Amino acid sequence: MDSKTIRQKFLDFFREKQHQIVDSAPLVVKNDPTLMFTNAGMNQFKDFFLGTKTAENRRVADTQKCLRVSGKHNDLEEVGHDTYHHTMFEMLGNWSFGDYFKKEAIAWAWELLTEVFELPKDRLYVTVFEGDKGDSLEPDQEAFDIWKKYINEDRIIYASKEDNFWEMGETGPCGPCSEIHIDLRDANEIAKTPGKGLVNQDDPQVVEIWNLVFIQFNRMANKSLQNLPDKHVDTGMGFERLAMAIQGKKSNYDTDVFQPMIQYLAKVAGTQYGKEEKIDIALRVIADHIRAISFAITDGQLPGNNGAGYVIRRILRRAVRYGYSYLGFNEPFLHTLVPMLSEQFAEVFPELKQQQAHVSNIIIQEEKSFLRTLANGLKLLDEVVAKTKEKQQKEIAGIDVFTLSDRYGFPSDLTNLVASENGLGIDEAGFKEELKKQKLRSQQDAQKSTGDWIVLNSGESEFIGYDETSSFTKVLRYREIEVKKKKQYEIVLETTPFYAESGGQVGDTGSLEFRAEAGTVTVPVIDTKKENDLIIHYSPKNDFTKIADLAQVEVFAQVKEQRRRLTENNHSATHLVHSALRQVLGQHVEQRGSLVNDVILRFDFSHNAKMTDEEIAEVERIVNEKIRENIALDERRAVPYKEAIESLGATGLFGEKYGDTVRVITFDENYSRELCGGCHVPSTGVIGFFKIITEASVASGVRRIEAVTATKAEEYVQNQVALVNQVKDLLKNPKDLPKAIESLIKEKTDLSKQIEVLENQQVQALKQGLLDTVKQTNGINFIAQKVSLPSADALKNLAFDVRKNQDNLFMVLASDIKGKPQIAVMISDNLVEEKSLNAGKIVKELAREIKGGGGGQAFFATAGGKDATGLDKVVERAEEFVA
Repeated sequence: MDSKTIRQKFLDFFREKQHQIVDSAPLVVKNDPTLMFTNAGMNQFKDFFLGTKTAENRRVADTQKCLRVSGKHNDLEEVGHDTYHHTMFEMLGNWSFGDYFKKEAIAWAWELLTEVFELPKDRLYVTVFEGDKGDSLEPDQEAFDIWKKYINEDRIIYASKEDNFWEMGETGPCGPCSEIHIDLRDANEIAKTPGKGLVNQDDPQVVEIWNLVFIQFNRMANKSLQNLPDKHVDTGMGFERLAMAIQGKKSNYDTDVFQPMIQYLAKVAGTQYGKEEKIDIALRVIADHIRAISFAITDGQLPGNNGAGYVIRRILRRAVRYGYSYLGFNEPFLHTLVPMLSEQFAEVFPELKQQQAHVSNIIIQEEKSFLRTLANGLKLLDEVVAKTKEKQQKEIAGIDVFTLSDRYGFPSDLTNLVASENGLGIDEAGFKEELKKQKLRSQQDAQKSTGDWIVLNSGESEFIGYDETSSFTKVLRYREIEVKKKKQYEIVLETTPFYAESGGQVGDTGSLEFRAEAGTVTVPVIDTKKENDLIIHYSPKNDFTKIADLAQVEVFAQVKEQRRRLTENNHSATHLVHSALRQVLGQHVEQRGSLVNDVILRFDFSHNAKMTDEEIAEVERIVNEKIRENIALDERRAVPYKEAIESLGATGLFGEKYGDTVRVITFDENYSRELCGGCHVPSTGVIGFFKIITEASVASGVRRIEAVTATKAEEYVQNQVALVNQVKDLLKNPKDLPKAIESLIKEKTDLSKQIEVLENQQVQALKQGLLDTVKQTNGINFIAQKVSLPSADALKNLAFDVRKNQDNLFMVLASDIKGKPQIAVMISDNLVEEKSLNAGKIVKELAREIKGGGGGQAFFATAGGKDATGLDKVVERAEEFVA
């Protein structure tokens, strides 16, 4: 049975069990501060478990794209080295939100595995929760008794809390689970050693394939457990492992999920899979990593230098590194796998095929960049090896191993390989200590503690901010949080006009007035965000918590209206500019990100070339034309998604998870129609004026414009006019300003050339004077002098000119250049080799005399400092290095 059939049979099975089949959520998580990436099928259903949202369909099933390379679930270093770990994988799952529970979940799991997929019953084992004294939890006898109906008791194993109690996080919904394991070993191995003793022992052939979680508790901040009002089922089955079991393979990588790609890579590299372990690891790493990279980019996460972007860049570089080190790939190659991957997933995740060209372009540029970095890193590693040998040490220092890893993407194993080729080892303990320090720094940067919600009223929070900027409401719940040792308070209201940060638009600010009998208490709202689908108002003040009978108190919620209106101007302008960019640059332009606040709008879009001045001007012209047309906003709410896309032709964003119904924003049906949840102007004329202020690259194939509207655009133009007038005044109001500036530049260029000639004459005169001072010291032509020069470049030129005219040269020059002391050390190449003289080391030593530092190459180095009075001492000490 091929993998496509396996996936479809799973979905069809649960469709027949009255489950709604839903789309995978994007790999990149939005509106959940606890996650970078979707790492489990349940992530998109958190609100149903938390009780902050009611599920329209109480039974659902899907296949979810997951990524586990950060935080608690970090399998990156195992990937490729074993048979069943992956970065990106599919998780097949079925859920019950307060509908069925253990009985049905277990029965259907057994039916699907043994009757539909026909897995042998005598190779299956199940685990159930053994209880936990610390939480006062009894063994899960209920699950045990249900399993007895399907499988012999000797194949039911009680397992610990670590393996069989699932928790969402430090707090939140949790419960016991029951795992299904399969023994994939050969029959003769099974006859020798029963599989029961290998369950949960990390045996690569006795593996978990399905986890049935029974969510019935809520973990509180004080670590106690409370019963949830409803009981839920959350199951997760690794698709790749299931394919391995059904197809009778010993490794996930031997299934048709990975083999086409592995065989292609092996052919291109001129090798064979299964021939040599290190080659096999490289092939598996690349076949795995390309999936994570491609789908992350598809869902909107570009490789970057921090956060989620850094994780994706790290995965990409790890793949390139393995190809470079073990397969001989010295040119970009990863991007060639994208078409094969997009075809493989065209039916289940079509978004990759739709963005194939964009994804390929991002990857090839990243590859080119890293291959250059890799080459530079190897040079640096050669220097580290030389330094280690020079110090007569047997191991490369842990800090050097860490620097190579952190800055240049060199893993410790690659550094170790190069070290061993040079008869060295690496300081593993020191390296791990540096990693530990880095992890601690990261934890401190993200340090946050959260208290339990204090629930005052039941119900769901409703956003009314499209129509209102103030409302009377009441508090549903609140809690105290601590971020970097500063307390804040999260408040959830029954109805709220505050827009929560989403879709690039910043969250509203304003105030909440608690109108209690004892008097009104007002607290500021400094931000509004979504946590899953919960709208949270952040305040630094807790005065409201002291109000008696807070649940009944009327709250007046007031958005800072001027800030909202300016933000609306910029948000509506992003819609206008998106369409204008497509008109001017082409239909390939798609939004790749945005930031909208009351000051500026930032818009990222797919395009491969820098915009010309003419293109920028044309985009501005079109947008301002649409503003002057004063087009009325056409807003449609609760439009069926399919109708919005297919019938209305609305544009959606890749990487967004849309519901069954969407909001459609139109400014002229023939110009701009997009899916959007943000706040907008009633008509385009309100925007006033639009001006692009910068255009730049943010990633390969992605450009960014920043623009201003309304009063900020007016201020920008006025400032530019004032600047031009200031320049005119300085130039005595010339009739032709550009011509006057050109004339000034030409005059400056001519004067610079004259100065250069004079400096060269001065250098030549000094050169001859220096050559006249040469003295012999131990067979070395020695010069040490203070010289008067106008610039550091002149000092360098003088040093190289003397070098051309003098063999066996050791020279130290000291100069006070405009009050800043400078040193130059020049040594002939033969002295570097024969006498082991090193200008870089010598200049660092001499720089102490001027309270400075410097460096350079073995034959030439420079230094600067703060104390010019030390220059005489520099000259005085010079001879000691050759004496």
